[in-house]
Amino acid sequence: MNEHGMRPLMAILCQDTLAVMGLRQMLQSVMPAIEVEAFDSVTQLKLAGEERYIHFFVYVGILLSDRQFFLERRKKTIVLTTLDEQAGQIPDFHCIRITVPESQLVRAFIALEQYAHPQGRHLPVLQEHKSSPATKRLSARELDVLRLIVKGFINKEIADQLNISLTTVITHRKNIMEKLAAKSVSSLTIYAVMNGYVGIDEI
Repeated sequence: MNEHGMRPLMAILCQDTLAVMGLRQMLQSVMPAIEVEAFDSVTQLKLAGEERYIHFFVYVGILLSDRQFFLERRKKTIVLTTLDEQAGQIPDFHCIRITVPESQLVRAFIALEQYAHPQGRHLPVLQEHKSSPATKRLSARELDVLRLIVKGFINKEIADQLNISLTTVITHRKNIMEKLAAKSVSSLTIYAVMNGYVGIDEI
């Protein structure tokens, strides 16, 4: 919470509506305590009061057009690039390349959260989803399956490693998704890392 009792704010500066939607969803999955607002330009951000935001996620084109503004706020600025070469052009900033597989992008955002907020101010609640009275905690075997899923193993490999049948793996996977109200492997990855079931270097 900030001094006004509101949720911490982050800003996305981007002119691509679809990209903003995807980025907002991912940021709020990794840091559910935050609110995300989007702007087309630095002018819009200034009108909203740039000092209100704890981070700016800025597409490289917007940063290059207002480089000095962001240089003065570089500790708060994360630049979103599409090519590795772009990061080399802006060495003063922390950059995340967004044209990578979703699993790598999730890993980058989790790493950023853990580096920037080591006290876990914006982390998800460390418990399984509680939306239904029927929801139960993950069993020891489900946790084994969860760890292997987020490490990138496919169902057959999980079955071989745990010496269980493929059908059993599929059943465990379905139960895990239901218990955590998860809709993707990315959601499982965020949950597993934030709860300490796997290290970020394992995903």
